[in-house]
Amino acid sequence: MKKINLYSISLGIAAVLLVSIIGLLLSGRLEQGGLPFLLFFALLALGFSGYKTLNGLVFTTMIFAGVSAALYYPHFFTVVGGFKLTALIIPLIQIIMFGMGTSMSIKDFASVFKTPKGVMIGVAAQLLIMPIVGFALAKISDFPPEIAAGIVLIGCSPSGVASNVMAYLAKANLALSITITSIATLLAPFLTPLLMKLLAGEFIEIDVLDMMWSITKMIILPIGAGLLFNKLFKTKWLDRAMPIVSMLAIGIIITIITAAGRDSLLDIGGLLMVLVLVHNVFGYSLGYGFAKLFRMSEQDSRTIAIEVGMQNGGLASGIANSLGKIATMGLAPAVFGPLMNITGSILASYWHKRPPEVRVKPLVDEQ
Repeated sequence: MKKINLYSISLGIAAVLLVSIIGLLLSGRLEQGGLPFLLFFALLALGFSGYKTLNGLVFTTMIFAGVSAALYYPHFFTVVGGFKLTALIIPLIQIIMFGMGTSMSIKDFASVFKTPKGVMIGVAAQLLIMPIVGFALAKISDFPPEIAAGIVLIGCSPSGVASNVMAYLAKANLALSITITSIATLLAPFLTPLLMKLLAGEFIEIDVLDMMWSITKMIILPIGAGLLFNKLFKTKWLDRAMPIVSMLAIGIIITIITAAGRDSLLDIGGLLMVLVLVHNVFGYSLGYGFAKLFRMSEQDSRTIAIEVGMQNGGLASGIANSLGKIATMGLAPAVFGPLMNITGSILASYWHKRPPEVRVKPLVDEQ
């Protein structure tokens, strides 16, 4: 009973803080909202954690707390003791990819050869829909070239671990989701640079081979190390710890990027948020439609919709950082991450309440 009261009290105080934030906004004193924003999101996260229906929003709410801190107090997240915090981005991504590798085994890919239809359609949808939509949005945005290229970059990135979580909550095909994520991620070192050269080449100069090597270091090597670690040691505590470590790493990455690109984000943040939201929602709807076009089951269509709509913002941020453009090209991925978690949670909750009529095998059989 005490815990429930604590969660309710937290939400109540958060509501009061929201009123004060609105008051600051109406009075033109939003620059004084740093502490209220931080407390609001922190208390909101605590309150959400006490309710099963809202628990999925805790991670996203904490990310918004980090973003608020980065916008109001950027000096804490840019340089510490002469050390540029952007240097942490690639190692953090490598930790996330290592964790992904530890949760995988060679056997996980055997089903791809037995029932390839769902995987092929899912990966094809991801490689076609999001890059093309990203390019179209970049063209109409009238943003500076490097920021526009960031919109294309998020579209050319594979899906991430977050899509697997949402697929599970949406009662979609979790095995298919994990396989599509794995295959798309392993293809990324080769396909992402080629897609960027084709679609973002008019915005910025793309060195395909250099980008391939950068992504290989961020993906292939850590995942390979994780696979080897899993084969040799198979520790259960690591399986429990890595999702938490990965979420923490993603939060740190988004906070650092927001601080680095704060000035640009304040100038174009509203429009960028709208375009990123359109990109995300188009991914869900077109991914779902693409799957239905090939007569996929409802369960698998949900899976592909989520895989297409939810991209790996952390990897996109790492690529932008490796190009030395984290404060510009990295902005779209930084905005995409929190937004996709909100929309993904809403979509997963909606589908969770409407279970598919027919539940099929983990990976769809060829027809």
